[in-house]
Amino acid sequence: MEGVIASFRRGKNIQTNNQMIVLVKGYSSKDKAKELVGKKAVWESPAKKQIIGKVTMPHGNKGAVRVLFEKGMPGQSLGTKVKIE
Repeated sequence: MEGVIASFRRGKNIQTNNQMIVLVKGYSSKDKAKELVGKKAVWESPAKKQIIGKVTMPHGNKGAVRVLFEKGMPGQSLGTKVKIE
């Protein structure tokens, strides 16, 4: 299944570079998004390198999820696709 990276996880004064908020197609509620917790997420860079992450928890009430990646994500990843397996 596919998702789109919407944003970094952030607060008022800080941004967490290895945690991203991902919107997943077909998931529009918090309860449905809970099914994805524990699944693997893979983002492929334009240079064909893969960064692997894990879905940790739902984010908000509209079906978005938080994904913890193994290292910091580049800004060019915003708005791009992620494979969730």
